[in-house]
Amino acid sequence: MANRNRIREGDIVTRKSYGGDVFFQVIRVDSYAVGDATATLKGLNMRLLADAPISDLSIVEERQLLDFKRKVMRESAEHLRTVRVRRITEEQARYKKERRRSRGAAALAEDIFDLPGRVLHIDGDADYLRDCMKYYKELGVPVVGEHVPPQDQTAAVGPLLDEHSPDVLVLTGHDALKKKNSDRASMSSYWNSEAYVNAVRVARQHEMDKDGLVIIAGACQSFYEALMEAGANFASSPGRVLIHCLDPVLLAEKVVNTPVEEIIRIEEAIENTITKRPGVGGIQTRGKMRTSMPKTPMGVFGAGANRDNQSARNYMP
Repeated sequence: MANRNRIREGDIVTRKSYGGDVFFQVIRVDSYAVGDATATLKGLNMRLLADAPISDLSIVEERQLLDFKRKVMRESAEHLRTVRVRRITEEQARYKKERRRSRGAAALAEDIFDLPGRVLHIDGDADYLRDCMKYYKELGVPVVGEHVPPQDQTAAVGPLLDEHSPDVLVLTGHDALKKKNSDRASMSSYWNSEAYVNAVRVARQHEMDKDGLVIIAGACQSFYEALMEAGANFASSPGRVLIHCLDPVLLAEKVVNTPVEEIIRIEEAIENTITKRPGVGGIQTRGKMRTSMPKTPMGVFGAGANRDNQSARNYMP
């Protein structure tokens, strides 16, 4: 570990008491003036918020951090390939189906194209929003990203839904049980679950139909049952485990690229994530992708369709 003893904001650290299982970034340090200072931490690749005494922290060496980042990049690339292979397989199956429907009229089948649903991704962490937007772009998902701290999401979600009219809403950021043996049935045991639950309630009042607006909510160890009761279609975390920062993206991708006439199998949606069970759970939900025809020289529904399919505010590329 590095020789510097004083922990500062921005440092990458691990917790000794947990065996260094998660890499964190220090986002705040309480005063060193009185006893053992306390640091507030956020996970580097997990949607986890935590605090720890400075004495429990070790600074990660540059070589360790470089190895960690390489591992994360390899894992993300592998999941990206998996999703792309799945999408190709599904597209080929739909193409064959359309050819059979058109009784062998290949020209007609080739004139049909897919229109995926649109996502509004509200993230409490600007760094994670940046990473998610890159992943959405790689997967060709139409998305608007908004950086909104969890405590402000309840007030922000209504106006943002009015502005963007998405098919899928993602409400996420960081969360955690405050203590190892916290009462999982008590809202006060969680850092940010109450904020996500309230935001889900507001969003569900905006659109009561769970197939009209698909809601994906929560972060690491979030109060799963409360999120589902509030009206989410998918949420974390049934087992109060850590979830990957990209899990909400992968759930959204599955929804927007499933045909509207199909009901998404819950096990398939969960399997499409990185954490899988018991990280996320949900209910039967109708897909959001529609087919359209014909194709035109100007693109889908005119020249406006050639514009970039994603944007983000309060987000720096």
